[in-house]
Order: sequence, then structure tokens, then C-alpha cells
Amino acid sequence: MDKRKAQAKTLRVFRKVHRTTGALLFVFFFFISISGLILGWKKNSNGKLLPKTQQGTSSDLKDWLPVDSLHTLAIGALQNSMSPDLSPELDRIDIRKEKGSVKFVFVDHYAEIQLDGATGKVLSIGQRRSDFLEKVHDGSILDRYLGTDGIIKLVYTSVMGISLLLFTITGFWLWYGPKRMRKEAKRNVQALS
Repeated sequence: MDKRKAQAKTLRVFRKVHRTTGALLFVFFFFISISGLILGWKKNSNGKLLPKTQQGTSSDLKDWLPVDSLHTLAIGALQNSMSPDLSPELDRIDIRKEKGSVKFVFVDHYAEIQLDGATGKVLSIGQRRSDFLEKVHDGSILDRYLGTDGIIKLVYTSVMGISLLLFTITGFWLWYGPKRMRKEAKRNVQALS
């Protein structure tokens, strides 16, 4: 009987940890699940979340303009087509050699300018809504708005990762523990018979 009481006590502790963790982190789990679900569909969103990668004229890098020239053209397209007040600070340059195009992604406004690598012609100007969702998903949106240097993202991802592991362990035990207790009780009844 002592073993059964210990198992029941363990189940009660796991249930309390599971319930408390869920209640405390509900909002964060909600945002992670919704943003993760949407991000899973970003390439199938018909350009609503992520602009489609356009096809340039040449995939041979020998035919391409120098990157600094392409950068100048991208900044000009950003300021002429969107707004001269937008920051030209780059987040990254994404070269798609096989497509013959290059994407210039900006830091402050989630804009993307796609250029033909060979001609410098503007292929696409769009918003990368998926970049915003990724920042919500991993918590770095808070670092961005509070001006911290990645510490919030580090704490957030650590807490959420440990919580998910804790949910998995306690959830499994809440499912398996009662089955195990019933099986042992049945075995004990048969042994007494």
C-alpha cells in the first residue's frame, strides 16, 4: 500500500506542476502556437506573409552586377517606391543564385526589395510579415522594442523550452501513472486470490 500512496502522491505533484505551468505560461504558449502555425504556412501564403522569390535573367554570377551597385539600386527603390523616410539599414542580403535574384531585407520595417542580379531591375517590393511573426514566435520582438541585446529572447526561449519539456514529462506521467497503478492493483488482487 505504501508504494501505491507514493505513486498517487507523485501523480498529484505532477498534476499540480502541469496545471501551474500551464496557467502561468498560457499567454506565451498561445502566441507560440499561433505564430508557429502561421509560420508553417508562410511559403504557401500567396505572398501574404513572404514575398515570392522572383526569377532574374541569369544564374551565372559572372553576369551579375557588383553587390555594392545592387545595394545602391535597392536603397533607391526603397526610398522611391515606399518612403524616403524609411531606414536603409540592412538586416541581410539574400542571394538566390539559382533564381538569378538578390533580396535586400531591411532591419526596421520588414521591407524586402528583390533585384535581378544581372540587370539590377527591381523584381519585387514587398513586406516580410513572416519576419515580424518570427520575432513574436521567438520573443525577440521584446528585445527589439525594449532595446535589449538579446537577453529577453535568451530567457524567453529557455523558459519556454524547459516548460515544454516539463509539460511533456508531466503529461506523459499523468497519462501513464494511473495505467501503471491500475495494472499493479490488478496484479495485487490476483496475487491475493
